[in-house]
Amino acid sequence: MSILVNKDTRVVFQGITGKLGRYYSQQMIDYGTKVVAGVTPGKAGEIVNGVPVYNTIKEACKASAADCAVLFVPAPFTKDAFMECIDAGIPLVLCLTEGVPVQDMMIVKRRLMGEKTVLLGPNSPGIVTPGEFISGLMPKEAFISGKIGIVSRSGTLTYQTADILKQSGFGTSTCLGIGGDPIIGVGFVEVLSLFEKDPDTELVVLIGEIGGQGEETAASFIKEHMKTPVVSFVAGRSAPEGRTMGHAGAIISGGKGTYQSKEKAFTEAGVPVARIITDLPNLIRKKLNS
Repeated sequence: MSILVNKDTRVVFQGITGKLGRYYSQQMIDYGTKVVAGVTPGKAGEIVNGVPVYNTIKEACKASAADCAVLFVPAPFTKDAFMECIDAGIPLVLCLTEGVPVQDMMIVKRRLMGEKTVLLGPNSPGIVTPGEFISGLMPKEAFISGKIGIVSRSGTLTYQTADILKQSGFGTSTCLGIGGDPIIGVGFVEVLSLFEKDPDTELVVLIGEIGGQGEETAASFIKEHMKTPVVSFVAGRSAPEGRTMGHAGAIISGGKGTYQSKEKAFTEAGVPVARIITDLPNLIRKKLNS
C-alpha cells in the first residue's frame, strides 16, 4: 500500500503551460501518473502534453474529477493558488515553489484549519509511490517498490535516501518531502501518523535537519503513539549556530533546534540516529531484526 497517492490519483497541474510545468508534467505522464488537467488563467482550450488546460481549478476539477493538485506557480501567486485549491476542496495539494513569503503561508495555514485539504510544501521536492505515482523533482531511477516509508525536510536528501536504500536492497512504500520552509502544510507528525496506519509500511526513515523543533515533536509522537519502527538522520551536525544552512527553516538560535537536541530527543524515543546518511541501511537491518 501507500500513503496520500497511488495509481488512481488524478492530478490537476497548476502552471502546466510554463517551461517547468511542461517538462515536469511530461515526466509524470511518462511514469504513469494520471495528469488529467492543467490550469493557467487565460490559457483555457490549449493542450499541453496531451492534457487539456482550463482557466480555474474548479473548472478543471469539474471536467476531470482531479483529487490532487501539483503547483508550479511563481511565489508571489502561490497564496492565491492555494486558496483556489482549498475552495475547490482538493484533498491533496503539492507545492514545489521556493520563496513563498512567510506572511502568505501564515494566512494559508490558518485557512487550512478545519478544511479537508492536505498541503504538502511549499518547497517540497515531491512525493512518490514507486511504480504508481511520481511528482515534483523526484528522479524515477532512485525508487523501487518496497515497505520502507521515507519522510524528509530536505529536498535532495529525500531522493538520495531512497537511492541509498535501493542500493542496499530496500524499496519504499511512499517517499515524500515536507519542505524546509519555516511554515509548511503537513509536518512530520501528520506523515508519521499516516505511515503508522499503513499496514504495508514496515519501517519509517525520518530525515531531519537543524532548525525548528519539528524533529523533537516527532520524537515525542513516536515515543507515545507509534509501533512502527523508525530510524533517522539529522543533517547539520557541524553547522555553526545562528547561520542559515540552505533552507529558510534550517536556523538554530538560543540553543533551540540544535543537532544535539534533536539527536537526544530521538535517542530517548528509541529512534537510532545515523551519524552519516549511508549508515541508514545498517540501522534499518538492526531495527527489523530486533
